[in-house]
Amino acid sequence: MTNNTHVANEEMNIQLASGIAAFEGKHFAIAMQNLSPLAESGNVEAQYRVAIMQQNGLIGSENLPEAASWMLKAAEQGHALAQHGIGFMYMEGEGVDKDAPKAIEWLEKAAAQGLAGSLTTLGMIYQEGNGVEQDEEKAKNYYKAAGFDM
Repeated sequence: MTNNTHVANEEMNIQLASGIAAFEGKHFAIAMQNLSPLAESGNVEAQYRVAIMQQNGLIGSENLPEAASWMLKAAEQGHALAQHGIGFMYMEGEGVDKDAPKAIEWLEKAAAQGLAGSLTTLGMIYQEGNGVEQDEEKAKNYYKAAGFDM
């Protein structure tokens, strides 16, 4: 690694840390200013947080199609919370067409990474038959995997 590359990486790490700190501190305009260029360059953490800000209108009005685009980019890189997020967006039709099979596919990817929220959501989907055939046994298995005694 050249010295210039090292300096550029260090600057990106500082920008990411500053963006995340601003996000956590609810200074969303500053967070967006720091995270947008990083999201554009493929940084998964920045993509996820930009998606959240767009989804929830934290920098003005919500932009669900833009949020879904960023959420999907982060999910495709294996970000578990983004996988859960895009799964939920497909389930609800938020910024994307409602698509239960795609929702389940993404929720299962997040669940495979241990997200209890995704396991619980999958349990509810199968318990209620939301976009799939109702399956009490599958629902119980997901709830059990999430840590609920059934």
